[in-house]
Amino acid sequence: MSLLPPQILKTIEEFQKLPGIGPKSAERLVFHLLRSSRADPAALGQSLLTLKNQLRFCSTCQMVTTEERCVLCADASRDASTVLVVEEPLEVVAFEKTSYKGLYHVLHGVLSPIDGLGPEQLKIRELVDRCSSGAVRELIIATDPDVEGETTAVYLRDRLSPLVPTITRLAHGLPMGADIEFADQITLRQALEGRRNL
Repeated sequence: MSLLPPQILKTIEEFQKLPGIGPKSAERLVFHLLRSSRADPAALGQSLLTLKNQLRFCSTCQMVTTEERCVLCADASRDASTVLVVEEPLEVVAFEKTSYKGLYHVLHGVLSPIDGLGPEQLKIRELVDRCSSGAVRELIIATDPDVEGETTAVYLRDRLSPLVPTITRLAHGLPMGADIEFADQITLRQALEGRRNL
């Protein structure tokens, strides 16, 4: 028997469904909403409803948007022959801070059988359809350099190589400011393999 009312328990349970939120964090969030004069549960609830009801995925790249096509896909000045494939929408935001001027495709995750994520759960079919037109000349795969990211990259390469002339992968290796002595073997190997002329 719990000392907490069912409304609190249900709210804690809902917060725990968010990534990175465990039982203790969920409890802290709920009690913060209850006691804080600055926290407005009604405004939070309304913004979450608006988020779910008014946002959609771009029909071309699967980025979050309020329109049929996102502002990037609607921009005729961008290079439509180059598509950079990312795992999540926030990665598009990160790449937009660079000099990249092609288009994107957001997978909304990576292949992870342990988590029940196969090709059907990701936006891979949409990418295949997009590449089938012949307009995509280079696909840049920018999934994370972990097991799931590498598995996804290999799957995409195998699936799309008959449709796209050039498929590349982001270089991996040492980040700026890193100390070589603290780098792991995989990072050092990738840095050696991805070396370039100076």
